Amino acid sequence: MGRHAPFNVLPPGAMRPRAPLGAARTTETHLRHGPAAEIGSPDGGQERTAGEERRQAPMVILAAHIGIKELSIPVFTGVIGYITNWTGVLMLFSPLTYHGVRIPGLKTLAPFLPKKALLVPLGLGQGKFGWQGVIPSRAAKMGSVAVDKGLAKLGNVSEFYEMLEPEAIADQLVTSSREDMRRLVEDVMEREQPQLWHSTPGPVREAIHARVQSQLPQIAQGITKALGKHIDNLFDVKVMVIRKMVENPKLCNRIFHELGDKELKMIINFGFIFGFALGIPLMFITLVAPQWWIVPIVGIAIGYLTNKLALDAIFQPVYPKKILGIKFHGLFLRRQHEVAEVYSRNIADDIITIANMGEELLNGPSSDRTRRMIQTELRGAIDKAVGPARTALYVAGGGRQYASIRESMAVEAVDFGVAPLADPEFNRRQAANIKRLLTDRIRVMDYDDFAEMLRSAIKDDEWVLILHGGVLGLFAGMLHVTLFNWIKILG
Repeated sequence: MGRHAPFNVLPPGAMRPRAPLGAARTTETHLRHGPAAEIGSPDGGQERTAGEERRQAPMVILAAHIGIKELSIPVFTGVIGYITNWTGVLMLFSPLTYHGVRIPGLKTLAPFLPKKALLVPLGLGQGKFGWQGVIPSRAAKMGSVAVDKGLAKLGNVSEFYEMLEPEAIADQLVTSSREDMRRLVEDVMEREQPQLWHSTPGPVREAIHARVQSQLPQIAQGITKALGKHIDNLFDVKVMVIRKMVENPKLCNRIFHELGDKELKMIINFGFIFGFALGIPLMFITLVAPQWWIVPIVGIAIGYLTNKLALDAIFQPVYPKKILGIKFHGLFLRRQHEVAEVYSRNIADDIITIANMGEELLNGPSSDRTRRMIQTELRGAIDKAVGPARTALYVAGGGRQYASIRESMAVEAVDFGVAPLADPEFNRRQAANIKRLLTDRIRVMDYDDFAEMLRSAIKDDEWVLILHGGVLGLFAGMLHVTLFNWIKILG
């Protein structure tokens, strides 16, 4: 042959020599994985088995496809959780008064709506759509619950009255009423018997004033004893508490703010943490199932669960439980010792006060009975105070005229006598006794009663807060989809 055969061509009938085993593996590895795969093996290669490849392939594929869109999902879900809980807390307290717009035809449809929806402070029953903070809108219920679930189990009206120290009340009446009583005597005599009073010598008039003043301690003690004896029939603490809370919704907000300051902050922060954690598996779900509706649907679940778990964490479990050695207990409930003092301070400083009790006695539902009782006490006290001058008054004006003078003084003295109870400093001093009584008794309440006292006022509206979380989650998910579609189009 004029030409040499190629070096890789064997003569006919010759057998190709077999390559060493290691060389074969090295070549196969080189072809499949490249030269780098051969390094580090005793035989010049490091071949991965088919099983290893099957196990590692999905993770490699998923990791290779994770981009900014996927990495942003946990951040978005964390923000969903944070905003959901922040706005949920905001909805508890704001606004103080109802704000809404009238929807044509809604009032006609209102009777056909679920009763549960009509009880929510949306205004649907009035044909409006709006909102009022859950706590301000439930001020009356909150006051009722505070009495039925709390105060009624902590003490009765007689106990509260005794803790306010009737002797101290009598002393306050005497100290603050001396000038008022002198003016009262002058005004009544000028009106009922002006000629007799003007013709009475100055020393005699001063003697009458002095005798009235000397009788003031006995008059005051008689009034406070009579009130203490009949206080349960004259004073309705439930009516007073409800009225005070309805008149001052800021007070309701302040009580809950101070009671749950730590828990409310925790709820808001928990929203981001929980939302971010749920966003991690969602990130991988979107790689496996890249449908556009996945993020909005899971967003609903995240918003819903975030609010529900946050509310449950405050009050559940009612009694401490250990799971895997970890103690679980409602966040409010585990702070019962501390919460008791905060709750009692607000009740003692702003609700069950001497000033409020005095106002309720004279202007509340049983005010007529209270006034008649005090006037009866005062008539006898006036007779004693007038003393020897009583005969002169009888002679000058007759028995009927004296009775008129006595009645006028008794009626007008009621308001004079109770007015000093509004003194702020006196109320502050006496509030310490009520606070001490309430604090001691709340601290030993059963967890069931304690939880019910705090949660009952908002429990009926919790579903709205949870639903609001789901709605926000849906909108946030839609925002995420829309945002990255725009980015894709613009890119």
